[in-house]
Amino acid sequence: MKTVVIGSGSWGTALAQVLQDKNEDVIIYGLDEAEINDINEHHQNRKYFPDVYLNEKLRATTDISVVKDADVIVLSVPSIAIEAVCIQVQELVDHPIIIVNTAKGFHPKTNGRMSEVIRQVMPADKLSSVVSLIGPSHAEEVVIRMLTTICAVSQKEADAERIQHLFSNQYLRVYRGNDEIGSEIGVALKNAIALASGMLAGLGYGDNTRAALITRGLAEMIRYCNAMGGQKSTMMGLTGIGDLIVTCTSVHSRNFQAGYTIGKEGNAKHFLETNTKTVEGIRTVKIVHEVAEQLGIAMPIVTEIYRVIYEGKNPHQSANDLMLRDLKNEINE
Repeated sequence: MKTVVIGSGSWGTALAQVLQDKNEDVIIYGLDEAEINDINEHHQNRKYFPDVYLNEKLRATTDISVVKDADVIVLSVPSIAIEAVCIQVQELVDHPIIIVNTAKGFHPKTNGRMSEVIRQVMPADKLSSVVSLIGPSHAEEVVIRMLTTICAVSQKEADAERIQHLFSNQYLRVYRGNDEIGSEIGVALKNAIALASGMLAGLGYGDNTRAALITRGLAEMIRYCNAMGGQKSTMMGLTGIGDLIVTCTSVHSRNFQAGYTIGKEGNAKHFLETNTKTVEGIRTVKIVHEVAEQLGIAMPIVTEIYRVIYEGKNPHQSANDLMLRDLKNEINE
């Protein structure tokens, strides 16, 4: 079974190495010649992992035609690029493939989940199914083979099981799930909550505050998930609270780092003008806030993050406003 990983960034490189460590037939496709050459010639990807040496057998290419005979294609690109990449892929393949989605976000215009976007672009005769390989995972840890658990989520159980077995090894354990809606919402929405976690850290708040944020953030994730047709139990698993914890507590998280910078500086303006990295939570919070407003879903944390990023509100004032809301019963709120 041949696997092509599209995207030579940190997560694409880490996942490809997982397969190479198992001696699977895998190759990375990427656009950045410097990254590709670094992988092939130096067995490194120093742009993302300065001090890490990769499996020496791992290969990479800038020739997208490698997807033609692939059985599995892993999309390790930002959510805004998923649609364009699928258009390229569907023009090259002539047989049903499994597409593995790793993006955690929504379509920037339609608000669609990633699996929905992929199915809309890929013809039915060229797509076996979409499997989202998602959960609490930092590429910086997977690439040095630290113990990690994630989830393969699909509407097609047989393909989820194939991907589960393909990627599982002694340091990466893959579970299966079928709540596509809940799982994809969970891993996207936690990025917005992670922005808030970073802001609070940047403001100088500590563990008590972070615990409160994660707990109440999870409550908002559950409300939104339920409204969208997902399962509450999913929010208690790897693609819910699991991903929320790792993203809200780690300096590896770009969303946490972004929030930290905003909190330190007291506003989002400078960050938005100078940031060059993919921070999925920035777009996600706008989409989720707008949908929540339309449907009447109570999401006070998301609302305050939106106000900081898109309306220029001071993050310290947002923290105070959250604390001074009307007092309520915890379970029923």
